[in-house]
Amino acid sequence: MLIRGIRIPLFSSLILWALLWEIVGHTEAGLILPPLSKIFVRILEIVPTPSFATALYITGKSFFLGTSIAIAIGIPVGVLMGRVKTADALILPWVNLFLSAPLSALVPVIMVLAGIGEVTIVLTVVLFALWIIVLNARAGVLNIPPSLVEMARSFGATGFQAFVNIYVWAALPEILAGIRLGMIRAVKGVVIGQLLVSIVGFGTLFEIYASHFLMEHFWALILVLFVFAFLLNEALAWTERRFSYYASSR
Repeated sequence: MLIRGIRIPLFSSLILWALLWEIVGHTEAGLILPPLSKIFVRILEIVPTPSFATALYITGKSFFLGTSIAIAIGIPVGVLMGRVKTADALILPWVNLFLSAPLSALVPVIMVLAGIGEVTIVLTVVLFALWIIVLNARAGVLNIPPSLVEMARSFGATGFQAFVNIYVWAALPEILAGIRLGMIRAVKGVVIGQLLVSIVGFGTLFEIYASHFLMEHFWALILVLFVFAFLLNEALAWTERRFSYYASSR
């Protein structure tokens, strides 16, 4: 980032906001927004505890199971929509509807159908992550050159062979982008599920800290989740860049 010819590191804005947070934390607003320095101390205090490890395991299990299901369903459905116009006409309105809808309002419906437990939390993660994966896979397939499809047909490739060897690889940049965005939405889904459906995992810690007005602990847990989502996004973005040559060759 350049300002009047001077190169400013990108993380400078984070430092500026951190200083502003620290200043606000020492005012009367500190009851709700404690100083950032004290929150960092709480992070170091919370992370090594057995309760945090248990919450991390429960939350991580639901998160990765839900995202795996969303990926396993979303990529084939997106490819199908990109290749079959009838399927695209039938499914696309629903995908757009769920992508723009307030999904938190549907969590109680899932709870009625699946009960209170881990199954509902996993389904909530799927609900949040699935639609952007489908839409990106569809967009990637629509950008595949017709010559690749004709080549597969001329060599007698079956539908499954074309899916594995042509469609997925040619649409890989968009598919990876969809997986990245879907997993970021899944972080929100798993936390909402644990708070609304059953107080387990990080939902338990949020409930304890909020009910006892332990705002330093509360914000510490929020920052841990923010850092996890940021690192996850950066790791998947790096993977996208590694496979970007597929887009250029396409």
